[in-house]
Amino acid sequence: MPELPEVETIKRDLERIIKGSKITKVSVYNPMVIRYPSVEEFKKELTGVIIKNILRRAKVLILELSNGKALVIHLKMTGQLVYPGDGKNSRVTFHLSNGQSIDFNDQRLFAELRVLDDWRTLKFIQGLGPEPFDITLKQFKDMLKVKKTKIKPLLMDQTFISGIGNLYAAEVLFRSGIDPQRRAQSLSNQEKENLFNEIKKVLEEAIYYGGSSVDNYVRLSGKPGEYAAHHKVYGREGKPCLACKTVIKRISLGGRGTYFCPKCQK
Repeated sequence: MPELPEVETIKRDLERIIKGSKITKVSVYNPMVIRYPSVEEFKKELTGVIIKNILRRAKVLILELSNGKALVIHLKMTGQLVYPGDGKNSRVTFHLSNGQSIDFNDQRLFAELRVLDDWRTLKFIQGLGPEPFDITLKQFKDMLKVKKTKIKPLLMDQTFISGIGNLYAAEVLFRSGIDPQRRAQSLSNQEKENLFNEIKKVLEEAIYYGGSSVDNYVRLSGKPGEYAAHHKVYGREGKPCLACKTVIKRISLGGRGTYFCPKCQK
């Protein structure tokens, strides 16, 4: 699933390429991805409007439109936005006034498209915790203080802190030297500070490299992100740790595969 760096990368690409463009036509090839409103109303609300602004909240994209409404895009597991589109794998195609189009691809039909009067009313948005870049170290420490949950699932809990998923939780815990099975409240003040700093550092690095293409994620251009080459533990089960040569292990934690170094992470 695209996480904060991947969605932020797409948001920045959209800002650079299509902000200010007019949607002249909407072609729907599979209505299952349209969650609200009806297909005909969806097409009507989007036809002839200008894309005024592009926002991101956690893993969700929001295109604010000239008619006061918003196109909300949740890519989920396999959603993609590709420009210029060719329509070959598209579930929905947005035709633009410059003669080009954006394809919304989703192989497994998990992704969601909505046109809303106010995107802030979406239940998922209302339930989001703060983003890592929007809190201070003190706030982060206070958030962890009362949590008995294991630290890896907690970092993935979007109601606790938003934007971090399985991949980046594994990476930041390795770089912080923290075992993913540790209880959050067991962390020392220094460990909390290290974790806070590494979360921001890893996310910033991942954005710089255009995100991690390990599954279906691609940038708006259709090209892969380049951050996977910089992963320290994710996807490296059975390989030597890049720091100490101990074999990287994979366990199931919170229903997700978790990669870590049993020597470096305590």
